Amino acid sequence: MAIPLSYNIRNLVVRKTTTLMTAAGIAMTVAVLLAVLGLGAGLRAAFAAQGDPLHVLVLRKGGNSELTSVFSPQQFQVVKGFPGIAQGSDGQPMASMEMVTIVSLVNADNPEGANITVRGLSPKGIEMRKPKILQGRWFKPGMRELVAGKALAKRYEQAQPGGKLKFGKGYWTVVGVMDGGDSAINSEIFGDGSEVAADFNRLNSFSSALVQATDEVTAAALRKSLEADRRLNIAVMSEKEYYDAQTISAAPIQFLGGFVCIIMAVGSAFAAMNTMYAAVARRAKEVGTLRVLGFTKGSILLSFFIESVLLSIIGGVIACLIVLPLNSVTTGIGNFITFSETSFNFRITPQSMLYAILFSAVLGAVGGLLPARQAANKEILTALREV
Repeated sequence: MAIPLSYNIRNLVVRKTTTLMTAAGIAMTVAVLLAVLGLGAGLRAAFAAQGDPLHVLVLRKGGNSELTSVFSPQQFQVVKGFPGIAQGSDGQPMASMEMVTIVSLVNADNPEGANITVRGLSPKGIEMRKPKILQGRWFKPGMRELVAGKALAKRYEQAQPGGKLKFGKGYWTVVGVMDGGDSAINSEIFGDGSEVAADFNRLNSFSSALVQATDEVTAAALRKSLEADRRLNIAVMSEKEYYDAQTISAAPIQFLGGFVCIIMAVGSAFAAMNTMYAAVARRAKEVGTLRVLGFTKGSILLSFFIESVLLSIIGGVIACLIVLPLNSVTTGIGNFITFSETSFNFRITPQSMLYAILFSAVLGAVGGLLPARQAANKEILTALREV
């Protein structure tokens, strides 16, 4: 005969102080896990949103990022003439030669400054990426004007419309704020490609080219044909592959967060175990009475085990409530590929919360098994005599 679940729930309510203290300890552990999961999910979403399978990125051979690549206008003229590149509404190839550099921005949280990506590109580059203007307007070709991503405008005062940024040969004016959805575009600043290149004396050595294929099959064929052309000496990859590789930026934080979480998990499991051992000691007569009433050792073991798991699940739910306000909070992380900061939003998803609650249940199971076994193995007369 099984002990009803209401019995366990009543015990947790009666011992509410102990229940809440143990649940809070478990909640802190699970909250760390959930925050790390939210960070990783947000960064992956930012890069995945920018990885269009039709976009093909062209770098110099051996270059693993746009910042360290050198790409000439002569190479670009050859590249944009390849078959398979889509045409825009004006009949011109969907291809953009781009200049990528970094500038330092400061704010109250980072007075020493953070590296921010400045991308000089053509109108075709904007057309392919499809960002929207939230405030102000797009920069005018041939002008020292910039448009900042919404995440930067939110975190840096000088990246808001009317702000001034100094780099290259002088000051640039921010004339707009753009919205790239969930993509890493929100972490970048766009300007006219020729003007940005001229400021760094790189009119003959841009960084990369982005081209758009007509379809995915053509994109794969275009990559092969570009790489096979010995005139170019280039490396070619899909935009999606390029940004997928950048998720490595979150690896150190995820590793550190996971390591801290494991240490805290051990402590939380022992806390749950200690709580359940104390419960077994206090409820010895209760255990003996249950045996007298005909409940088996197995049902008593299962009852105390379930009680421990329920206690931990309460902690998991508390953790979700603690971390949920982080959802959509904008933060930044150093990118080891581009040497610049990538801004993104924490993403506390239903899936990650489910993982967190399952993790808390595992903690309860580990911490509750031995005390439950002790309760089940108590002899009836011994249990009834204990005070």
